[in-house]
Amino acid sequence: MDVWSSLMDGFATALTPMNFLYAVIGVILGTAVGVLPGLGPAMTVALLLPVTYALEPTSAFIMFAGIYYGGMYGGSTTSILLNTPGESSSVVTAIEGNKMAKAGRAAQALATAAIGSFVAGTIGTALLAVCAPIVVKFAVSLGAPSYFAIMILALLAVTAVLGSSRLRGFASLGLGLAIGLVGMDSVTGQRRLTFGQPLLADGLDIVVVAVAIFAVGEALWVAAHLRRTPLHAIPVGQPWMGKSDWKRSWKPWLRGTAFGFPFGALPAGGAEIPTFLSYVTEKRLSKHPEEFGKGAIEGVAGPEAANNAAAAGTLTPMLALGLPTNATAAVMLAAFTSYGIQPGPQLFSSQGPLVWALIASLFIGNFLLLIINLPLAPLWAKLLQLPRPYLYAGILFFATLGAYSVNLQAFDLVLLLVLGALGFMMRRFGLPVLPLVLGVILGPRIEGQLRKTLQLSAGDPAGLLGEPIAVGVYVIIALILAWPFAYKLFRRNRPATAPAGGAAGLATDTDDTVHSNHHAVYSDHKEQP
Repeated sequence: MDVWSSLMDGFATALTPMNFLYAVIGVILGTAVGVLPGLGPAMTVALLLPVTYALEPTSAFIMFAGIYYGGMYGGSTTSILLNTPGESSSVVTAIEGNKMAKAGRAAQALATAAIGSFVAGTIGTALLAVCAPIVVKFAVSLGAPSYFAIMILALLAVTAVLGSSRLRGFASLGLGLAIGLVGMDSVTGQRRLTFGQPLLADGLDIVVVAVAIFAVGEALWVAAHLRRTPLHAIPVGQPWMGKSDWKRSWKPWLRGTAFGFPFGALPAGGAEIPTFLSYVTEKRLSKHPEEFGKGAIEGVAGPEAANNAAAAGTLTPMLALGLPTNATAAVMLAAFTSYGIQPGPQLFSSQGPLVWALIASLFIGNFLLLIINLPLAPLWAKLLQLPRPYLYAGILFFATLGAYSVNLQAFDLVLLLVLGALGFMMRRFGLPVLPLVLGVILGPRIEGQLRKTLQLSAGDPAGLLGEPIAVGVYVIIALILAWPFAYKLFRRNRPATAPAGGAAGLATDTDDTVHSNHHAVYSDHKEQP
């Protein structure tokens, strides 16, 4: 009842005319900037921070909340339409969302992203209000061994299910982990893979890597085949979700929410891991697994819900512990500090009205996001009808702008070109790009948790099994690694109960079919210039 009455007081503050106007402005600005490749909510909040100094703290943070959710949705728009994530958490959405767009189902992909964001954001914000103390207590109880095991699980689970060749998937992951090593060793201070370049000492920014691999790599690939491939406008298709789309989306929305919020609330969490795990889960549970990789709506609905639920979960450790788990939360923490407010265990008691107004504004911003962007889905989809030379020229322009604006360094433009060429070569030789981006994101975090675990155990590897949750996760990892071999052994020893060419024959030839399909794709790539 105390939480309920505090939340009602928060709504009373957030729904005053001026504060409501700031919420609307925040949502519109967040969405508008989020649809620019490479420009995410963190950068938007950072750019607007000086502008809000004249506002009183409550109004400023209500605007920030709108920018946060608006930027999250804007990032999914570029992922779906242009295969260009604005944030690392939008990377997974690009896999199926862009395939749907190319198949003339961009409006459905954008609609399921908007509705999934609303459902997950609303549930996540409610959980933030009700369960914050419980979730924070659980999150604090997890140590470095558990975090390390969870991140290893995310790496293996995603890499194992992508593409038709696991070898290519793990090769891509190895490239990503190598790129993640660039920079300064956090313990010894020694520079690694910097080649004497001081600007590489801080490592490669994930936004630059993601924009280069996805946007620039895709633009170069399209340009390489533009002369041989006839120009055609991608059809927009029906503007709204059909009955089948709703039926296939609502369960992924709920499952994505269940993944997103707990991971967002973990001090070492964030939105990347739950979006990856949501995608893997939907692929396993889907009644249409053959559509994955070709434009499955579940592959958009689940990860987008996980993304927005994690956005609400991220505010839990930021408000209750003063511990930001992503860039946007870090900027908001800086904003709190600039107003002389220190997030932490005492925040809810010392700044109760401001905190509850912020939480209430998350509900408001989420609703505004739905009513503003859902009618715009067909309009956004019509961007795909632009001729490809103009469309990809625009993508390259905004990709360059986004990469440069991260650090305002011309050196980042060189990195953008080099990594874009790498993205092009990966497409040329059939390597999936997602494991590379996953390796860049999680590699440094995994190294940090591994170092911390071994320091706590004085170098004893048994310290990796020092927590029950870690042991449970390693059992799951072992099952994932052993399952393909066990399945092949079972299938080989199973007696043939159907005639050749029947169901048993089809089951036996699955691997050969996948291999030949992949070989056909690879050969097609070789024939193209």
